[in-house]
Amino acid sequence: MQIGLLGGSFNPAHEGHLHIASMALKRLRLDQVWLLVSPGNPLKEAHGMRSLAERLRSARGIADGRRIVATDIEQYLHTRYTFDTLRAIKRRFPCAKFVWLMGADNLAQFPRWHGWMGIARTLPFAVLPRPTYTAAARAGQAARRLAGARRAEREAPVLASSAAPAWVFLSGRENPVSATALRRAAAGEDPSPENPLRPPRQVPRIPNGARPSHLSP
Repeated sequence: MQIGLLGGSFNPAHEGHLHIASMALKRLRLDQVWLLVSPGNPLKEAHGMRSLAERLRSARGIADGRRIVATDIEQYLHTRYTFDTLRAIKRRFPCAKFVWLMGADNLAQFPRWHGWMGIARTLPFAVLPRPTYTAAARAGQAARRLAGARRAEREAPVLASSAAPAWVFLSGRENPVSATALRRAAAGEDPSPENPLRPPRQVPRIPNGARPSHLSP
């Protein structure tokens, strides 16, 4: 199987996450996308962070349980950093071909991540467009440092079979929804102009407590 891994806090999950996952499924010709709901993001403040159980329910609310699957596997792997999580997942599922998925906003701050060059050498990755971040990400430190490993966009369908380091920047429609805007709206504040708010798309929910058998600890 070819599987995309989209990590994040999902605080809450929203239409923008679903847009990225759906684009990755199609453009990278993936069998599944796993939404890796992080127990705790070292780069984000704990203040305002919902519990893991709440965020997992939120992610399952945008997943279909078949092509897009939400999981809290990181808490069972006992990993905190993406670098360690990806290596553990590769060991646990040696027959799968994985691709790391990130928005352009994360590529822009990629050098702040623990072991970021190790991440690039562990899995091929795809970068998806995000409003206000795309241009900065293309010109940023990570893009420059990894310029030699960048593949043409037409090679996206074979990225999962490529040896790391290898990455593509996918162009396409940008979804402006952000978790920050959703939280501000929930608190009765106006979303920022840079992060307009749209109603989340409704998709079938996975029953509470359900987890695909292949993700059982």
